[in-house]
Amino acid sequence: MKHWLRNILILTLWLECKGEDRVTQPPGDVIATEGETVTLGCTFETSDSFPYLFWYKQDGIDSPKFMLKSRLSLTHDKNSKEFHLEISSAAVTDSAVYYCAVKPTVTGNTKTLYKNL
Repeated sequence: MKHWLRNILILTLWLECKGEDRVTQPPGDVIATEGETVTLGCTFETSDSFPYLFWYKQDGIDSPKFMLKSRLSLTHDKNSKEFHLEISSAAVTDSAVYYCAVKPTVTGNTKTLYKNL
């Protein structure tokens, strides 16, 4: 197998929403080899006692899609406010931009949403 096929690049963005609800992802890329388990980190701030947390995947120029697949698992620690996505048996097709979100993600006022790359 060619060297570039063995490495998987999974991009994450540091995404924040202004206001009381906020999610933060560590900056930088996550790089893994095919077959490895990859964990993408996310922390959140919300005033909601029972927050709804989500992960989205964006391939190329397509819009972000809600994630729900068999090779994925989610870990949520309410006390440390962490919400991680674990991808088992990583594959080249997992290379994408991943977003974590807390509900409500964006409700009407999209001017308050911004990205730090």
